[in-house]
Amino acid sequence: MKKMMMALLSAIVLACGLPLSAGAASSQPFTDVSPKQPYAKAVNDLAARDVIGGYPDGTFKPGNPITRGQAASIIAKMLKLDTTNVKNPGFTDVSTKNGHYPAIAALAEANVIGGYQDGRYGPNDPVKRGQFASIIVKAFDLPRYNFYDTKNPFKDVVEYQSHGTNVLILYRLGITSGTSPDRFSINAQITRSQAAVLLTKTEKSKPAMVTVRADELGFDRISVHSESGGIYQDLDNKNELFQAIYTYGKDPSTDGRVQLIPLKEGKGTLALHGWKGSQQEIKKYYVQVERVNGELRLTIEKTNDYLPTAAIFDMPAAEKITSVSIYTVDGALVSDDATFGTYQYPARKYIVIDKPGDYIATVRFANGKDVRFAIEAKVPEDGSFYYDTEVLQEQPSLTYDVAASYDGYYTYDKKAANNIGKHTILTENAEAIATVEREPGTGIFHITAKSAGTIDMEFENGVYWMLGEPGDAVSGIDRGRTIQVKEMHGIVNVSVRSIFDINPDM
Repeated sequence: MKKMMMALLSAIVLACGLPLSAGAASSQPFTDVSPKQPYAKAVNDLAARDVIGGYPDGTFKPGNPITRGQAASIIAKMLKLDTTNVKNPGFTDVSTKNGHYPAIAALAEANVIGGYQDGRYGPNDPVKRGQFASIIVKAFDLPRYNFYDTKNPFKDVVEYQSHGTNVLILYRLGITSGTSPDRFSINAQITRSQAAVLLTKTEKSKPAMVTVRADELGFDRISVHSESGGIYQDLDNKNELFQAIYTYGKDPSTDGRVQLIPLKEGKGTLALHGWKGSQQEIKKYYVQVERVNGELRLTIEKTNDYLPTAAIFDMPAAEKITSVSIYTVDGALVSDDATFGTYQYPARKYIVIDKPGDYIATVRFANGKDVRFAIEAKVPEDGSFYYDTEVLQEQPSLTYDVAASYDGYYTYDKKAANNIGKHTILTENAEAIATVEREPGTGIFHITAKSAGTIDMEFENGVYWMLGEPGDAVSGIDRGRTIQVKEMHGIVNVSVRSIFDINPDM
């Protein structure tokens, strides 16, 4: 009998030490969570990772509202925050003995959660859906898209509503679709099962972005520097290589930073403008976006390089460039086949300048005409990627037709434009700057440069004009013209611009 009892005991001990059978291992951790439920996978996944727990009776209670204390504990575990050495946030209703205290304190220190105005945190209060959206955005550091970056399908979510922008961030990333096609139910309580689904979706949906913080660069605050002179955002002539989102504020852990979100493969540039007190500085980076294991990954590398820069000028849209040659002002050939193209608009052209310096460029057009340009390219004072360029087209004389200058305006006083009356030269010694001759009975002027300077000329009759469609237009009255003569490296240019009064009622 004794031997039989020992054998039975040994069998029991052995059985306890064996791994569970396949059937037992796959059993549901909670008795009230059926594997057929749409939230079962999320709940079971978090339970298996010891992120979320149930009640002593073995249930999960998926339809119960999740409390602010429970939400803090779950998120702190998911983020693997250090909850052993936390700073007491001082909430009047959260003692250090509260089971959720370590998580609440850790998330408060990370600026993910906050309390009420009366100093409470409300650990037992149910979390509303809008509140949970904001908690998720901050906790997982999701991209801070602007409210209007996303088409808003929800009638109950507006821009200036608390949590509204964060709701649309979750919607844009595919984390939530609302309680119906056109409602998010922002003030409804979120259930434990809904919270589990949102949290697991967030883990999978967060873009593989890079965040650059002001304090990491030695600044108080930073912003994305708006580059001038560059033609494309990335070096392979493809736009929108990555998206840069600038957030601002006092705390660099939540604000004062730039989020970089990869959009497609390629190499580009990023210039960040930083402030340390009254001191300002530009820091430059190359941005590389590559596909790694099927996902886009973005890396940045600091650089002090300057990049080829567009020297931009305007010509008639019909003029087609065939070639560009560039010389230094001393006559040394730089390139007899320089890069050129059209920039933004058909009439706006550009020449690419590779190095700082003073140049003379000769642009040959398809009609056989050559036009010379003086170009100055200087190292930018702010340290950005692109040279500061100035371009002056050779045009020592000009025929200017007042009436023709209004082509493209929405409307103008045609009668006045063809009858400006007498013109009066207001500038003393104007004849030393340019000769100005007018064809009798017309508004056509022939102008020939003599030396650098400006001449102001007044019309007897003003000309009313309007630019833009009514309701979104600017209007005014032209009182005359300013003739400007410029000179750069032996290149002389005559130009004419309006002297006008803007209608203040527009």
